[in-house]
Formats: sequence, C-alpha cells, structure tokens
Amino acid sequence: MTLRREAFLNHVKERGEYGTVEETGRAARVVLALLGAHLVGEVRSRLAARLPEEFALILLNPLQSAEPLSAKRFVRATAAWIEGATEQTATWDVSAVLSTVADAAGHDLLKGILLQLPAGYDLLFGHPQPI
Repeated sequence: MTLRREAFLNHVKERGEYGTVEETGRAARVVLALLGAHLVGEVRSRLAARLPEEFALILLNPLQSAEPLSAKRFVRATAAWIEGATEQTATWDVSAVLSTVADAAGHDLLKGILLQLPAGYDLLFGHPQPI
C-alpha cells in the first residue's frame, strides 16, 4: 500500500521533530536521493511503489554514488547536502526518514533492502538485526 504524501511527511516530521513541512521535505528528499543510489532492481522498484509519487521519483532517479557508502559515510553525505546540518543532526534526519521508509516497506521488503546495503544500515532504519 502506498503512503499518501501528507501521511509520509507527518510521520517523518513527528519522528524528526521538525518545525516545518519544508524542513521535513528537504530531509526526506536528500535521504531518499542518497538511498536510491544504493538500491537496485526489483527492491528499489518495490520500495518506490510504496512511497508517495514525489518521493518515489527521487528514489528512482538518485544522486550517483561511485561506491556504496558505509552507514557512517551515508550520514556524513546527508549532512553535506542539508544546509546547516551537522553529523549529529544528519543522524537524526536519516533515522526519521529511514524509520518511516521501513514502516512503509514492511518486514520482507526491508530485509531485501538491508541485503543490498553495507552493514550498519539496520540501525539507521531503526531495525537492529541480530548478529
């Protein structure tokens, strides 16, 4: 089931404790653009189908990444793309967006997403995996 734009942004806004919808949208766009560069094939398509159209298009037309970023470098890249962000605030941004994405994805799709990502992303999605 696809989340409506308002519902998606409200979840992210609540989790990230953002003051405005603009801040919320900016964080969601940056995180999804970076995430899209790390996902391929059916996993990316299935996730896009569960997101509001605006965010699905961002996921499907990502920023280019020469190599998969570790979870820590993903947070740093997010900080670099969000004006005024620090690594600490970017961690908050990433977690707010990716935990909402995890809820939209559901358990089985989330497992497929995590298989395509380097170790450590499970924590960013708010779903720590047993070692």
